[in-house]
Amino acid sequence: MVVNKSLVLKTHIFRTFDTIKRVFMKILVTGAAGFIGFHVCKQLLSEGHSVVGLDNLNDYYEVGLKYARLQELGVQEAGLLQYNHQTQSSTENGFSFIKLHLEDRDLLPLLFKKENFEVVCNLAAQAGVRYSIENPEAYVDSNIVGFLNILEACRNYAVRHLVYASSSSVYGLNEEIPFHTGQSVDRPISLYATSKKTNELMAHTYSHLYGFCTTGLRFFTAYGPWGRPDMALFLFTKAMIENKPIHVFNNGNMSRDFTYIDDICKGVTTIINTPTQKRAAQKEMYKLYNIGNSSPVALNEFIAAIETALDTKAIKEFMPMQAGDVASTWADVSGLKNDYQYQPDTPVKKGIESFISWYKKYYKIP
Repeated sequence: MVVNKSLVLKTHIFRTFDTIKRVFMKILVTGAAGFIGFHVCKQLLSEGHSVVGLDNLNDYYEVGLKYARLQELGVQEAGLLQYNHQTQSSTENGFSFIKLHLEDRDLLPLLFKKENFEVVCNLAAQAGVRYSIENPEAYVDSNIVGFLNILEACRNYAVRHLVYASSSSVYGLNEEIPFHTGQSVDRPISLYATSKKTNELMAHTYSHLYGFCTTGLRFFTAYGPWGRPDMALFLFTKAMIENKPIHVFNNGNMSRDFTYIDDICKGVTTIINTPTQKRAAQKEMYKLYNIGNSSPVALNEFIAAIETALDTKAIKEFMPMQAGDVASTWADVSGLKNDYQYQPDTPVKKGIESFISWYKKYYKIP
């Protein structure tokens, strides 16, 4: 048999190029100025990917914090960004940012057409369980209409994998714990949870009809540096530093599966970096996973860890359970462990210390 060495060399080059193409991808991250989105962008860039960040920079919470996150990614003067103008990072060669609404049915597809994304990581959403009771329209616009536009753009522009944020709130009134993805989620108790379950159903439909992979991630109480000001750790830390009372709901009889942000990011990027050919071959185009620490912490224990880190005592103001809230969350992460050999494991004490160190530095507190 005569071997054509030139052909062998060309084949090797093409296979190597294909491998590089799979490893270093063009990725859209929506919600890039948000807590999780910011960290995911940083992680993907550190791995060598080319990332386009998208966010509408709404004022649901302190917008200055969103600007500061973007500045960490090299997007200067974020407060002056024009709508639908793509800005290149001054420090990250592989990063650019665009201010855009997911609800924008005209301009969003143009971004997909221009950039030819291989993977989309949709972390943009109107956040907050309690706010969804006060302002339901915002959740329909952003979380449902916006998500539909993402799905349409993915199918029309050959995106091979959509990874998107769901939430542990979809478990609603389920009493069987730990929560697992095989459970029924037919009893949500907030419109936020309803919007996230709707996303999962929509993703299933598009995977079935159009044959691209979708992966929903049910996040369990993410926390850590650059966190959201409306979350318990941020609120408690701020109040305790200012010697003000903290609101302890359900008289403290609550527990949460607190998940450190680095663990969240590792789970997200591991899924993004894993080729989808095997799933396609097995006809598993639609998947759901929990991402939690799988070790719930009692609220009073959580507060005690903050007290230790700050070397101060909390002034507790006990309150009844809030509408839309649940007493306990606990993630079964066996699916993530089985499919990706991965399980979040950062202890809450360590995570709280990291957050408080960042908080004091960011707000210039001695």
